[in-house]
Amino acid sequence: MDRLDRKILAVLQANARASLQEIGQAVGLSPSPCWGRIKKMEEAGVIQGYTVRINPQSLDLADTVLVQVTLDSHSDNTLEKFGETLASIPEVIEAHLVSGDYDYLLRIVVKDTRDYERLLREKLYKIKGIRHSRSSFVLRTLKKADLPLFTG
Repeated sequence: MDRLDRKILAVLQANARASLQEIGQAVGLSPSPCWGRIKKMEEAGVIQGYTVRINPQSLDLADTVLVQVTLDSHSDNTLEKFGETLASIPEVIEAHLVSGDYDYLLRIVVKDTRDYERLLREKLYKIKGIRHSRSSFVLRTLKKADLPLFTG
């Protein structure tokens, strides 16, 4: 991947609906070579898809909760079942296996604290194998950025 590919990615990260002409103008290429580069990046898995960013408040999901989870066991079966269960809970929008004092970091979106309590009672606390969890409500997001394309 060269500098032009990274410029194309920067344009697409800012606006995935940009036309080939807009992309070409931004990177100094005509539309046809832009299209070829985009197709190659799609086929190579660099570009994994195109999405829409939705304002969570517009869906009445005003609160984000970061949950640290520690499991009783770290067997392959336990980790697999835990992952499958998390995948079935729509409010869990990210789940990361992490190093450190706990095993997983979850990002959960809910309407409010009552909705989070409901989620705990009805879903999270029913997952077998959780030894401990700690929840932190996000008060304000200071930074949310796209991937850095030009580093170092």
